[in-house]
Amino acid sequence: MDFKIRESRKEQGPRKLHREREEYFRLVQLGFGNVEASRRVGVNPRTGREWRNGRPEGRKKRPRPPAHLVRAASAPSRYLSEADRIHIADRLREKATVRTIAAELGRSPSTVSREIRRNRHPVGGQYRPHAAQARADARRPRPKPGKIGRNTALRDFIQDALDLKWSPEQICESLRRTFPDRPEMHVVHETIYQAFYVQGRGELRRELARALRSGRARRMPRRQAQQRQPRFSTPMVMISERPAEAEDRAVPGHWEGDLIIGKDNGSAIGTLVERATRYVMLLHLPEGRSAELVRDALVTTVKTLPAHLVRSLTWDQGSEMAAHGAFTLATDIPVYFCDPASPWQRGSNENTNGLLRQYFPKGTDLSTHSREHLDAVAAELNGRPRKTLGWETPAERLHKLLAA
Repeated sequence: MDFKIRESRKEQGPRKLHREREEYFRLVQLGFGNVEASRRVGVNPRTGREWRNGRPEGRKKRPRPPAHLVRAASAPSRYLSEADRIHIADRLREKATVRTIAAELGRSPSTVSREIRRNRHPVGGQYRPHAAQARADARRPRPKPGKIGRNTALRDFIQDALDLKWSPEQICESLRRTFPDRPEMHVVHETIYQAFYVQGRGELRRELARALRSGRARRMPRRQAQQRQPRFSTPMVMISERPAEAEDRAVPGHWEGDLIIGKDNGSAIGTLVERATRYVMLLHLPEGRSAELVRDALVTTVKTLPAHLVRSLTWDQGSEMAAHGAFTLATDIPVYFCDPASPWQRGSNENTNGLLRQYFPKGTDLSTHSREHLDAVAAELNGRPRKTLGWETPAERLHKLLAA
């Protein structure tokens, strides 16, 4: 049955759209959602909701659809019922596939698969519907005491690691390595976040939220970054010409660099990150961030490293790198520039800058930090286990390269 979207959206008066209503409920019974079913019959999704649920209070009443249509069109409950579990058990005995059972129940295959895996007999492995219902009922009551709140040793370990500004994921992996045979000490990182985000739990000290990367005790929606224009147009070698060995991180010695800016753009700290090891070095710029000062700080820093560990440098198109030609002449290290408004091309460096903001907050004067303090911060970052390094630290990975 074909329907066209009506050009006129005025009220239809005595016209009740009988054919459209009947087709709408047929589509819903087949599993279509309200938006898609409404689109197919050519009505506004709000009209479809009113056909299913009746008009809300305060608006002109419309008779509810016939009871048998409401029952047929109603969405399945959020939870599997005992009848659903009996159906699953019967069909499993008949060797039906999980996808077939899910289609018969109007559920996702993952829902049925997870139900069988979680509620089957723990020893024999058989799926018994009444026992499965009892297990589900016992698991459902809320609120439940949190795992962190029930385990003092676990809570203390997490709080100590947060004091060191470790991320929740780093903490969870460290727990598994430190206590491999104690599952009561294992949590996923979402459990730690929930200890902050879920109001009223009180499992961790609220002031520890400042140790999170964001410094917030609640989630915020992601927003697209502001686009930046190129700051200068001097001849540059673009990142597309960078060697392939730098792109796949197979060979150490390719670095990414940037500045983090202080209050009123009046101060800065330079950051260097090695792509293969994620090793961090900080540039001390107490007198400003002009191109000459940045060039001199870069030359001084890279000369402290073996030549085979400094093969290239990748930077954005900031004006502080206007003297990149002089830097290359002094060190024989090529500089590659990212495309405009493409921070992901220096992903390791962008990530590191976010970590450094815990130590050097935005809106503060960065020129007050001494060379010794910058070295201490870099050492603390280089001593953190990193997931991308197989939970080794950047310092350990760099030490292996130097030893080799």
